[in-house]
Amino acid sequence: MPFAPLAALLDLLFPPRCAGCGRRGRWLCAECLAQVERIRPPICPICGEAAPDAAHCPRRARHPQLLDGLRSAAWYTGPLRVAIHRFKYRGQRVLAAPLAAILLEAWRHDPPPAGLLIPVPLHPSRARQRGYNQSMLLAGEVGRALALPVDATHLVRIRATPPQVGLTAAQRLANVEGAFRYRGPSLAGRSVCLIDDLCTTGATLEACASALREAGATSIWAYTLARPRAPDSRI
Repeated sequence: MPFAPLAALLDLLFPPRCAGCGRRGRWLCAECLAQVERIRPPICPICGEAAPDAAHCPRRARHPQLLDGLRSAAWYTGPLRVAIHRFKYRGQRVLAAPLAAILLEAWRHDPPPAGLLIPVPLHPSRARQRGYNQSMLLAGEVGRALALPVDATHLVRIRATPPQVGLTAAQRLANVEGAFRYRGPSLAGRSVCLIDDLCTTGATLEACASALREAGATSIWAYTLARPRAPDSRI
């Protein structure tokens, strides 16, 4: 049976339910999409955090970055927070496309200089437990939409780390230090963009960037679907 008719039959038998509110019809309904809080300027041009004076970002002064730029599409709140949790922990891989569409909206408004997409990898034990890497699914959707290559093989997580939830920024940095290696062809002269679902402190993205710098990447950006709103960024 061709894929399209099969998909239509499955939708008829098991109608999609919105991950944000449970309403039938779509995996992420129009009402919940309208509640997604997109991150708008002014933001720091480097760390991507909301900053009234983008030229003098206090967060960037406290936490120098290996990344050349970091952007997140929306604030991690409301229906988007619920949808990401279901996508990441409840096995709802079907959310990859509607969630990637939110990231793509931000990307097209503020595109990074990227010639290669690299999803943030999971440790093999975590990947086996979950059954998939949500960042890889997002990167695949973004790569297809933008006709950009995706390398989901050569950046690897060599050390299993405890969950970052509940750790301070300093503890997060220490937790992932040296946790990633790039085991592929040289990235000399390449512009790379890391893709992840969520940026909290940026510690994981920085650890990935360190491995990519060692591989020779000349430009490293990161794009995430969401980030929590910092206490001092309610502008």
